[in-house]
Amino acid sequence: MAQSCEVCGRKPVTGNQITIRGKAKYLGGVGTKVTGISRRTFRPNLQNVHITTANGTNCTARVCTRCIRSGAIKKRVRAVPFRLPKTAKKS
Repeated sequence: MAQSCEVCGRKPVTGNQITIRGKAKYLGGVGTKVTGISRRTFRPNLQNVHITTANGTNCTARVCTRCIRSGAIKKRVRAVPFRLPKTAKKS
């Protein structure tokens, strides 16, 4: 649960890390060779973010950066922005 996004559910997936040696033929070499394949995990970029939930409460959530950038969450407003006082209209 700690390694997954609370919004979209992204979690670590496994894949291969391929080690390549040599110079490409189009660069004047004899070609590249695969010298090793080992297993690795691709982890999502999770961040602890203060968010505002749908019912208006603030809480902390572990969210991936894709959800933050896409606007899937609403970040907490720390302070109310400054507003100029309303003045009476002259008629």
